[in-house]
Amino acid sequence: MRIHRHTAVGFLLVLLSLLLGYRPAAGQQRRALPQQLVGGEFSYTAKRGDSLIGIGARFGVDAAVIAADNNLSASSPLKLGQVLRINNRHIIPKRLEEGILINIPQRLLFHFNEGRLLRFFPVGLGRRDWPTPTGQFTIIAREENPTWDVPKSIQDEMQREGKTVKTCVPPGPDNPLGKHWLGLSIPGYGIHGTIAPTSIYRFQTHGCIRAHADDIAELFGEVSRGTPAILIYERLLIAKIWQQVYLEAHRDVYKKDSDAPRLFEELLQAFNLESVVDRQLAQSIIRKEDGVARPITRGIGAMDSQ
Repeated sequence: MRIHRHTAVGFLLVLLSLLLGYRPAAGQQRRALPQQLVGGEFSYTAKRGDSLIGIGARFGVDAAVIAADNNLSASSPLKLGQVLRINNRHIIPKRLEEGILINIPQRLLFHFNEGRLLRFFPVGLGRRDWPTPTGQFTIIAREENPTWDVPKSIQDEMQREGKTVKTCVPPGPDNPLGKHWLGLSIPGYGIHGTIAPTSIYRFQTHGCIRAHADDIAELFGEVSRGTPAILIYERLLIAKIWQQVYLEAHRDVYKKDSDAPRLFEELLQAFNLESVVDRQLAQSIIRKEDGVARPITRGIGAMDSQ
């Protein structure tokens, strides 16, 4: 998703105020960083072949959230021309001067250039028993129409599951890597396309980062070998824009920080927000873990969070 292409649907709300979506270390001074929300609320008209899972994968919002916002069941089939309300508002957890930021719980990739956000888009990440690692890395390889040399660990899994064991998959429509591969300095991992677009915005990979064909094609043209990047794990994000405080809560899929209420209170104290937030509303958002940035400002948060 390129930022300047989404004014029609409300992407890119603001470029002001203070980023609060990180957890300061003990004794660390609070950092004042520029911040912005991305995404927003918009209407989407269902096309032939659409599903809630597919729409959610494309826009970076869980199918269950779309269903709830539209009074549907998660398994509801969509009718051609059906109009859906979509809310995919997100907080950028951290701004980079240059490079790629991927926040695992958010399942979002952000690309920055000269301190400016060029684009963001949803990604698919490692499943619970095969997690995507965190840490800094660089892009060390760029390949169009890549060949997939199947890792031994995945070959072993194929064998255990009674599937045909493949050692190599050539370029083409059956290649799980799609048409673009960005190899990481973390051995064995990459950012790549996929032939299973509904797996995006889910935890279904063997640790790699999957992206929609259009998104990875554009990112591929923007990055080079040596582009810096970082994978982080921030499942609870708070931001303040003007006088409005936003909270975004995600599932602790890798069981790294299960005490979200404690983390929330620490963030409030660190950024002196205790007196301005509606705690009851915030706790409801934390319990739902629906991955949408919602206002929690006392007095005005409740009316805007529906």
